[in-house]
Amino acid sequence: MTPTEPPVLVERDGCVGRLVLNRPRALNALDREMVDRLTEALDTWERDDTVTAVVLSGAGERGLCAGGDIRGIHEDVRQGGGAESARFWAAEYRLNARIARYSKPYVALMDGVVMGGGVGVSAHGSVRVVTERSRVAMPETGIGFVPDVGGTWLLSRAPGELGTHLALTAGAVGAADALLCGLADHFVPADRLADFAASLARTPAADAVARYATTPPESELAGHRPWIDACYRSDSVPEILARLRDHGGTAAKEAAAAVESKSPTSLKVTLAALRRARGLSSLEAALEQEYRTSVAALSSPDFAEGVRAQIIDKDRNPRWSPAALDDVSEEEVARHFAPPKSGDLGLGVRF
Repeated sequence: MTPTEPPVLVERDGCVGRLVLNRPRALNALDREMVDRLTEALDTWERDDTVTAVVLSGAGERGLCAGGDIRGIHEDVRQGGGAESARFWAAEYRLNARIARYSKPYVALMDGVVMGGGVGVSAHGSVRVVTERSRVAMPETGIGFVPDVGGTWLLSRAPGELGTHLALTAGAVGAADALLCGLADHFVPADRLADFAASLARTPAADAVARYATTPPESELAGHRPWIDACYRSDSVPEILARLRDHGGTAAKEAAAAVESKSPTSLKVTLAALRRARGLSSLEAALEQEYRTSVAALSSPDFAEGVRAQIIDKDRNPRWSPAALDDVSEEEVARHFAPPKSGDLGLGVRF
């Protein structure tokens, strides 16, 4: 993006509106201005009968979107206590709900890296396309945070315990596993993606999908379902870890190591959020819950420490507090689900 270019390109192309996340040097990380531009464009095009579909893509070669602007949020927490970040999340989560209920086809090109907030602006769309280059993840537990942007809604509805596995390990999946987990709908080879995107200007989305989508590569997670479902079925993180260690398989032991490296507080809150999300009746209710956990995380030492270790200093050596799962109290977990002082999102659900 040059200094004169906006962070979101809003363009008309035939019968479609195109939205291009345009911060390629930051892997199109979302900030408040971008969320507001996306919201405004969706509002305008929904009222325009000449626009029949919306297409979302990302500038650059690396991916659609790496998530929210975590550096900016970290700085806001350090200098201002996180008030601006809470307002950003409120606007972002309302946008996620808007996308899910959009009255026209919303086509998300989930090519390359699609993580965190990138999932929020794509995986709630009505036509979600992945390629062999796609790497889709909700990596929040690795930075002392909790899956948000509707991630707990999506992951809690993945087959079996696949969503629990992805949430606790913060692992990224490719195209076939994104399809298996319900995070995407169609596979289009990367070398056909440009033609697919161009065809949407003159072809209904369903027809374009029928022409360009093909069978994805083989799923990696499908073969792991037996041990994943058995080990992650518990509502206790320590019990899940014990089952993973005792399983004996290499993949299960690797999963245990991945989970053990994450914030103990985030792990317990994340598992509780996933289990609660299973009982919620709508995405909006899940977003309301996530807003509570996100705002609560602003006052947790692990969020600032996780961002420091993974993104600021990049030493990959976070010092979690508390450092052990047994030291994370039930009161601390419950605190993350209490209504924030600023109020809830107001998405029209009883929560």
